[in-house]
Parts: sequence; C-alpha cells; structure tokens
Amino acid sequence: MNSLGDIAAFVRSAERLSFVEAGRDLRLSASAVGKAVARLEAELGVRLFHRTTRRVSLTEEGALLQARCRAILDDLREAEALVTQSRRAPRGILRISLPIVGYRFLLPVLPEFRALYPEIELELDFNDRQVDLVESGMDAAIRSGSLVDSRLMARRLGPFRFVLCAAPAYLDRAGTPRHPAELAGHAALRFRFPTSGKLQDWTLAEPPPAGLRTALTCNNMEALRAAAIGGLGIGCMPDFLAESALRAGTLIRILDPYLTDPGQFSILWPSGRHMSARLRAFVDFVSARLFKAEEAGPGGCCAETFPPTPSS
Repeated sequence: MNSLGDIAAFVRSAERLSFVEAGRDLRLSASAVGKAVARLEAELGVRLFHRTTRRVSLTEEGALLQARCRAILDDLREAEALVTQSRRAPRGILRISLPIVGYRFLLPVLPEFRALYPEIELELDFNDRQVDLVESGMDAAIRSGSLVDSRLMARRLGPFRFVLCAAPAYLDRAGTPRHPAELAGHAALRFRFPTSGKLQDWTLAEPPPAGLRTALTCNNMEALRAAAIGGLGIGCMPDFLAESALRAGTLIRILDPYLTDPGQFSILWPSGRHMSARLRAFVDFVSARLFKAEEAGPGGCCAETFPPTPSS
C-alpha cells in the first residue's frame, strides 16, 4: 500500500459508510474517494466494501483492514504531534468505550472536560459488549472487574456497590423486607449480562431464600430501573443509576446492611501504544473526578461488573 491518502480515504469511508460523507470530511469529491478505495482494493486483490445504489457496507476483509489502518493513522498523527506540536494543547479524536449506563456518571463531568480541553473530540461508544481495545481501535474503556488482559494498562477510578430497591407502591403491597430471609415470596427483577448470558447475583451477606421468585429478566439496566419504578418488584442496580429515583422517592433502598462484595471501576488502555497527550489528559481527568468516595455517600458508587477480557 503505497498511498497514505488512499488509506485515509478508506478509513474515513469505513467510519462513515458513505463516500459522499467521507469526501466531505476529507475535502475531496465522492468520486475521488471512490477511486482511492478502488485503487486500494486492486492493490490488495480483495473487495473492501459491498456497494449498492443506496449504501455501502464493509466486507469481512474491509473490517479487518479498517481496525489496523485506523490504528496506524492514529500512530502517525501522534508521531506528527510529538514532533511538531509538543507545546500545543492536547487535540484530536479520542475513542472511549463505556457500559450503556456509563452516560449517567460520565456526562455530568464532560462540560468541565470540554472547558479544559476544547480541542479534544470525544467519540463515546456506550456498549455492554466487552470490546477488544487492541483490535477495535478504541483508545480506552471504562469498565469494572479485575484486569486479566496483559495487553492492557489500567488505572483505578473508584469503588462501587449495588443497591436493592423497589417502588413505594410495591413495598406497601408486598411488605418491606428487613432481612434477606424475608425476601421469600417477593418478586425479583433480574439482570442478565449481555455478553455471558449469566444472571447477576444479588451479593447479600446471607443468600436470598429459595422462595424468591423472578418476575422479570432483562439485559438492560435502564429497563430494570423502569420496571422497579413501575412497581413490578425488587431490583438490584448501581446506586448512580437509582440515585435520581431515590431522591424523588420513586424508589426506596432496602437491606443495605446486608449488601456485600464491593467492586472497582477502572479505565483501561492498550499497553503497546504510546500514550497520547489527549488520552493522558482524559485518564488524569476521570481519575480525579469519577467515583470519589466522599462524593458517593455510603457505600460508594457502583456499576455492573464487566471483566475486561476482550471478546467480539
């Protein structure tokens, strides 16, 4: 592959899935972008896109090439920045993966980050899938669980725990449990991890009784929260997810003294790459702002456990 311009045209076309939009970003015509992609396909001897009159989509070979080429272009941009822009403020695109409920803890602090680093463009991927940072082209991920991938570096952000809560109407109807044994006969709202298919455990000092029945199972914490507010049963969820409903009185916490097994949020990034100025700025910022015990109240913050082992 002799032309970085052709590679750049391909990567932007793969991101936009449109030659027209890629050309607009690169200040080229759609025809010029299409010809650059065609030259690359001819040189490699494979099709990189499926083309129809209405849309383009990546082939399997195209998806593989996109991940690698995007990392290469990022490295080249970073090398240029190190040589020619070392004294300038951090800038460029920063791609961060988070669990779906992560918007609740990250978005409130982003105005301050934008004020500090206006030249950093954030691309946030809210996804409960365990993203492979090395292969996906993501710069970092915020996840919880223990670090088991030797290709990743990590910095701890703060502790978390889950809370059990239910709507006042449900507790008026079914009674308020004061001990895990009193959960017998209650309706449980259960969360199923999207990646593994396993049900989330309720980490109580004493195991829930056999009489606990499942009223609803879902793989989305926001839906589980809504079901709890709707009075369908008792749900186990992150306290930052329940916080606004708890303040409003539409949810009530139960069995707090029996909740155990606190965990840890971390930010992860590939160890084999140079840590860019923009990534360092983001890591330092979220380390100072997120999940601080003094801000979280009793028990600290919490979130679903996402072991950072990469998967597709």
